[in-house]
Amino acid sequence: MADNARFHFASCNRRRFLAAGSALALWPFHRLPNCSAADRTTRLGGYPFQLGVASGDPTPDGMVLWTRLCVDPFGGAELPPEDVQVEWQVAEDEAMTHVVRKGVATAPHDWAHSVHVEVEGLKPDWTYFYQFKTGMETSPVGRTRTAPALDALRDSFRFAFASCQKFEEGHYTAYEHMLKDDLHAVVHLGDYIYEGVPKANTPRHYTGPRIKTLEDFRTRHAVYRSDPHLQAVHAAFPWLVTWDDHEVENNYAADISQYAPAVRQEEFLTLRANAYKAYYEHMPLRASALPRGPHMDLYRNVRFGRLIDISVLDTRQYRSDQPCGDGYGVPCEAVYDPQATLLGVEQEEWLKKQLLDSPCLWKVMAQQVIMAQVNFDPGTETVFSMDKWSGYDVPRRRLMQFLEDHAVRNAVTLTGDVHCNWVNDLKVDYNDPGAPTLGTEFVGTSITSRGDGAETRSTTEGMLANNPAVKFFNDERGYVRCEVTPQTWRTDFRTVEYVSRPGAPCRTRASFVVESGRPGAERA
Repeated sequence: MADNARFHFASCNRRRFLAAGSALALWPFHRLPNCSAADRTTRLGGYPFQLGVASGDPTPDGMVLWTRLCVDPFGGAELPPEDVQVEWQVAEDEAMTHVVRKGVATAPHDWAHSVHVEVEGLKPDWTYFYQFKTGMETSPVGRTRTAPALDALRDSFRFAFASCQKFEEGHYTAYEHMLKDDLHAVVHLGDYIYEGVPKANTPRHYTGPRIKTLEDFRTRHAVYRSDPHLQAVHAAFPWLVTWDDHEVENNYAADISQYAPAVRQEEFLTLRANAYKAYYEHMPLRASALPRGPHMDLYRNVRFGRLIDISVLDTRQYRSDQPCGDGYGVPCEAVYDPQATLLGVEQEEWLKKQLLDSPCLWKVMAQQVIMAQVNFDPGTETVFSMDKWSGYDVPRRRLMQFLEDHAVRNAVTLTGDVHCNWVNDLKVDYNDPGAPTLGTEFVGTSITSRGDGAETRSTTEGMLANNPAVKFFNDERGYVRCEVTPQTWRTDFRTVEYVSRPGAPCRTRASFVVESGRPGAERA
């Protein structure tokens, strides 16, 4: 069959991979036909698909397919320093017998032997299966799905979102349960990896430094990618990804290190370039996101027919430095700096245009840090997190005022970062009891970060009393599942009892519904 795809290339022992767990057993191995190009690949010294496969950013006629050749995720054996040819194919059946697209891509040594294939020419709103081969080795079979046609209105769209998956702090049980859901997509909101020295005396442990070099970042991504439940969810659904801070460094702001001025701008931008390159190498992203040194165009929108338009945002690369010394504290004058920005001028104007021009019924902002103004003090003071939108009051108000002035219907924000579940009303002025609700923010807890959680904290009651716009707060681990129809948006907060050991049960801790045309969520 003719190769009707554009492919761009950016760039674990076999026994360990095959023993990784039952989750990947859902995706059986099938042999691709022999191909002379793939048979000429270098002997790789081990099973090369130990990081699994993934797909992302679907369109009505295609998606990105991803893999990275790696024979040892924990940093031992390396591939030869040369490019490797990799076959790929897309089929309409899991047995890979009805092949509809195929081709050969290069996994370049300079890009960690990663492969990004941009497939086109497929049917809209359709399930497909895909697989890679190099030499005589084949990857697991992945499943993916194209987006609906731009003018189509689905009866429903189901997706989940997640964030904050510190490897050593727990097991990825939430992904084990997510795999059982019938989803069209998964959205990851950042902190896919953590950059620090892995802690000891944790549920899972590995050794490594505070990552700085390109190889450090590559190894850290590979360690996280070795998890069988994470691999299985990547292989089951197309993903939309964005980063937060820990993919680079905690609480960095644009070109400013958390440790400035001890870490100079030039030194930090070198670190950021290494981090951005490794991030691209390990994510199912299009060539449009190819990093240029310490710069990477990550914000974009992904549409699913006329039902839902997701603007994927980047609140790290362009922001002003955090005010008031960062951290949590009483707001200082810098919180109200009219020159401050969280998105940068270009991204903010782009977002406004997306919200204004989109023909979709639901306008979604998928981003990192809490957008609602939240007072974190359980008593009588006002305490903001300076790393969140509350610390950037002028751009927060400006975006909310835009929603109000232009009567943007059905605005929903998806947020990660804070390791708790929240439901928040979006408003311009949180000090005005009569201020209208303009949209809804759903904040998802962490997959594992901060370890085993609890339904409440000692400060929960006071914090809820101080924040009338907060409708729900929960401190357990898990993920968030959403079902969107033309009439309603339903969000289920899926929580696991523990992450310190495998096998935790999962429950729907709470559900909320937003009715189309009526801003604000109500308990289901």
